[in-house]
Amino acid sequence: MLGKLKTILIGRPLHNDQLRNEKLNVFWGLPIMASDAISSVAYAVEEILWVLIAVIGAASYGYMFLVAAAIILLLLILVFSYRQTIDTYPLGGGSYTVARENLGEIPGLMACGALVVDYILTVAVSSTSGVAAITSAVPALLPYSVIITLVIITLMTIGNLRGVRESARIFAIPTYIFIVSMLIMIVTGFIRVKFLGYQPEPQFTVPQVMGDVSLFLLLRAFAGGLSGLTGVEAVSNAIPNFKNPAQKNAKRVLYLLALFVLLIFGGTSYMASIYHAVPDYSATVVSQIVSQIFGRNFMYYILQVSTAVILFMAANTSFAGMPMLLSLAARDGYMPRQFNTRGGRLSFSNGIIILSIAACLLVVIFKGHTHGLIPLYATGVFLSFTLSQLGMLTRWLRSRKPGWAHKAIINGVGFLMTSAAVIIIAVSKFLQGAWIAILAIALLIVLMKVTRRHYADVARQLTLPPEEVKEETELIHVQKHMIVLVNTLNKASLKAINYARQLANNQNIEAFSVSVDEEQSGALREKWKKCRMTVPLVIKYSPYRDIIGTLMKYVESEEHAYKPGDMLTLVMPQFIVDKVWMNIYHNQMAYMIRQKLLHDRHIAVIIVPYVLDKSEKKNGK
Repeated sequence: MLGKLKTILIGRPLHNDQLRNEKLNVFWGLPIMASDAISSVAYAVEEILWVLIAVIGAASYGYMFLVAAAIILLLLILVFSYRQTIDTYPLGGGSYTVARENLGEIPGLMACGALVVDYILTVAVSSTSGVAAITSAVPALLPYSVIITLVIITLMTIGNLRGVRESARIFAIPTYIFIVSMLIMIVTGFIRVKFLGYQPEPQFTVPQVMGDVSLFLLLRAFAGGLSGLTGVEAVSNAIPNFKNPAQKNAKRVLYLLALFVLLIFGGTSYMASIYHAVPDYSATVVSQIVSQIFGRNFMYYILQVSTAVILFMAANTSFAGMPMLLSLAARDGYMPRQFNTRGGRLSFSNGIIILSIAACLLVVIFKGHTHGLIPLYATGVFLSFTLSQLGMLTRWLRSRKPGWAHKAIINGVGFLMTSAAVIIIAVSKFLQGAWIAILAIALLIVLMKVTRRHYADVARQLTLPPEEVKEETELIHVQKHMIVLVNTLNKASLKAINYARQLANNQNIEAFSVSVDEEQSGALREKWKKCRMTVPLVIKYSPYRDIIGTLMKYVESEEHAYKPGDMLTLVMPQFIVDKVWMNIYHNQMAYMIRQKLLHDRHIAVIIVPYVLDKSEKKNGK
């Protein structure tokens, strides 16, 4: 049943050779990789206004476009910097690979942890912002925003589990509709005000305040708008997802990303200034601008729906980037190896599922409010940007290959600007929630170090040098003992006894039972004799019902022939029920005994399953 449902939702498994068919060209790659940065207009412009309007009121519109221009300048620097990263690291990895290779282990893990936090927050922020676009158009849905957001994240998860190409086709066309619609809105809005004499009237009252325009205020607004620059990393992280020539296609997507952000983010910031949009929980800034330009007509709803979709696509960027990042970290031993395994549809399904669960938890904790999530948001991504720029700068200064000087200048400027952005964000948003992101990054670094240490320890203990082969071989040639653990004599226990007899040729085999009731143990002895069992039966009384302790006490006693260094094989029958839920009717003693005894290298545990025949069950036999 579960297998059929999985096939319906995710699709049939793909052959390994079909992996090349899952790769993306520029047309399909742009919506997947660049939608995060392009969709930033939906909340980055709003975050700038949240900071400015509360302090300087109507004067905000005069300063807002300057703040947006500074953000666009930083984006262009990042694009040029990541172009160099794409040329240098064709297998992807972005900040994690760059920092680890050029700066060392801890900076690499810091970049990885920062990106993981950023990817999770991207899904949460973009999804809640997309739902805000829907509830702005249909206010009656506002009380259900959290539920709608969780449903959307679930649908994105299913889409990505179906494969990279499938998810691109699901969302690509609406993304292009958004780009075209936003450009139409910007051009139309400009013409209406500058050439047709339209006088905008704000939908919400602009606060009548006039505080001081300080540098710290502008830096806070800059920090709020920086949330719109997430997503640039995803292109360099996911180069292997592109068709050949992968590097050239990745750079083309990066250039198109810069172009569309320049036009849409810059244009929307200007529209917000001249149409005097006011941030409000009930209606987004984009919704206010569009309703003034077009009214509540067909074009308004086209833009609101496409805005919601592009925001969901921005969340989808993380579904492409984070599983790839976790795969690289797992390959290096810093994440569980399951993250480096592709699922049935050739996607890194474990990374996709973890990302989805973490994002849903954030949505529930913050009650679906985008503004509450934003302070956590930009910290991680700009920390990773900074480490990437410093790593590339270090690389050029060390190698000094032809053309290194101008490359070092580009990454050096990028490092100075992104490190300044990190400081600004940390100072201005620390108490608002940035501390949570910093703590999460620190915990991830510790987790990755522990994971790496575990795998190194396992490898050390399992490594078998040629000179030790003889020693290990001799260790196996010791006296063997077979004990079949039984509670009663039935078909399941008889199957386990016969299996043990086949393994040990009737030598050193005995059945063992722990008694908590003299009457029950007497019945077992009687049945044993009646069935003429040739395997000796040992019954030990345990007043405290300690099966494992009683068993080990018997094994280690003089009564038993077991000596230190001998191999003891414990054979246990286990009844297998038809349905998973039926396990609640049976105790899990076999599982608990196995978990307890598997820590002893001289004890082997064998589970012999006995599956109930359905035909016998129906006949009442």
